[in-house]
Amino acid sequence: MPRIAEARDAAEPSSEEQRARHHRMLEAAEALASEKELARVQMHEVAKRAGVAIGTLYRYFPSKTHLFVAVMVDQIERMGRGFARVPPAGDSPQDAVYDVLVRATRGLLRRPALSTAMIQSTSTANAATIPDAMKVDTLFRQLLLDAAGIDAPSEGDLTSLRLLMQLWFGVIQSCLNGRISIPDAEADIRRGCDLLLNGLAEH
Repeated sequence: MPRIAEARDAAEPSSEEQRARHHRMLEAAEALASEKELARVQMHEVAKRAGVAIGTLYRYFPSKTHLFVAVMVDQIERMGRGFARVPPAGDSPQDAVYDVLVRATRGLLRRPALSTAMIQSTSTANAATIPDAMKVDTLFRQLLLDAAGIDAPSEGDLTSLRLLMQLWFGVIQSCLNGRISIPDAEADIRRGCDLLLNGLAEH
């Protein structure tokens, strides 16, 4: 009988050389998933494009889900740098959070195949085995807290933002699946911000 591979933790890069290699693997995955659907992206293709051995790829990303959740983390970190350069617009916390979500939405929809791969992977990732799944939530929540100008969120704030993030991910999926239009998606996000974030203005 074939041996069943044991689950293993993903390695973390610790040197400059390893970080550069790690970055190349993320870039290769991003490029391939921009060209074709997730099911057709093969790990050996990612390794070849990144210029690494297949064993190296699997050491850092034990599965394709690990890989594309990490790509999502990288994308959110890039969003954060973009928002630092051009801060969210708005006269209220709701407006600023809405601006972040709409800018994120438009950015993701520019590359629908890649966005579908990232969101599919993130939505199916188990946080117990893929810690980066929690990192996606933590980083994205921090983007929204920064936009709202909240340094010490209450439990109510965190609950409201968690619900808004769940709404946003659902809206993005519906938009990528062609079930709603971009204007409808943005209107839904606006409505979600108005309904869920009313209390944030009290900070």
